[in-house]
Amino acid sequence: MSLRLALVAGSAPILVEPPLLARAEPVHRQLRPHLADNYAAIMAGIFADGGEMIVAVDAAGEVAGVAVYRCFRNTFSGMRFHVDDLVVDAARRSTGVGRLLLAWLEQEAARRGAKGLELESGTQRTQAHKFYFREGFVINAFSFKQDFELN
Repeated sequence: MSLRLALVAGSAPILVEPPLLARAEPVHRQLRPHLADNYAAIMAGIFADGGEMIVAVDAAGEVAGVAVYRCFRNTFSGMRFHVDDLVVDAARRSTGVGRLLLAWLEQEAARRGAKGLELESGTQRTQAHKFYFREGFVINAFSFKQDFELN
């Protein structure tokens, strides 16, 4: 399987390859099915807030995997490279797509001065956890959440 990586949105929130955003949507929704129908507008907001996206594309131009990430400073990590979303199309899991995306993210994090990658993964995603452990990730914190009732 021949794959290439393509930047959809970079550090300046400009779409580099806008058609890829539309092709990435069905794969991205495998992880985030709750996103509203206006996917392009939602992602434009994510990009405006500093989010970036890279996709793995096969020779036919189909998106095999999606990574949404951001780089910022905080008081705990210094330069933090956080992966918001990492998803491989269900039909292509365990074929190296996730590893390819992760390798690129590792290089990009190092290039930007981060000491590593950070991500969160829902407790129900046990298959993803096996992948992360195999790739050298460790659990170093709990993530707490408090929902607000919006009027």
